[in-house]
Amino acid sequence: MLQPQTAPEVEGDRRTAPTLLVADPEAAMVHDLSAALEREGVRVTGVTDGAQALLQAGALRPDVVLVSASLPVLGAVEFVRAVRLTRATPVLLGVGEGHAQQAVQALAAGATACVARPYRVPELLPLVHAAFTGEPGARMVLVVGKVELDVNAYQVTVGGRIIHLPLREFELLHYLMRNAHRTVTREQIMRHVWNSTDTASTNTIAVHVKRLRARLGDTDDQLIQTVRGVGYRLVDRTP
Repeated sequence: MLQPQTAPEVEGDRRTAPTLLVADPEAAMVHDLSAALEREGVRVTGVTDGAQALLQAGALRPDVVLVSASLPVLGAVEFVRAVRLTRATPVLLGVGEGHAQQAVQALAAGATACVARPYRVPELLPLVHAAFTGEPGARMVLVVGKVELDVNAYQVTVGGRIIHLPLREFELLHYLMRNAHRTVTREQIMRHVWNSTDTASTNTIAVHVKRLRARLGDTDDQLIQTVRGVGYRLVDRTP
């Protein structure tokens, strides 16, 4: 277990400082994420496998749990099922490329929401606080025209029809919708969606945009517009 936080709680403290249990097989990632979140006022305990996570979830009773979809020993889906047998602790699932099936299974088992892994603190922190407060606003839905993206449910609908997206396309749409009506450059997309600064991979973006347009029914490229020489812009084309 990495850097356990076992300081006694003070009455009223839990309402302002959420406690988070992070379970991820990469110890360095747990360490860096813990440091970043603690600077934001979140008290973090880190472990590196699902068995430790289940033990600490029972012992520490954290406000929120973040588990990687690739947990060893006890998998993330099994962890969620085990936790749901005894408590309703919010569980965030960290998903990367190739984890779409685990995301669907974990959400069905009772996970609260999915978040992209490698983690980005500006995206993760609002989810942690929303899960901690349990406010109705914890359901994070972005709407642009007929397109709705539910961050918590890992679900996209177009005109009320559910569209199944692979993880990378979901993250690409999420980023474009967060920046709706603004042009985002290919470099920004690579950095925020692929977590990369490789500017030579812009063809990868074009391929994913083409697939995303097809799934959304954007046959005339008017929902996701190409800004030549710069990047892309998602707009509301509802009549």
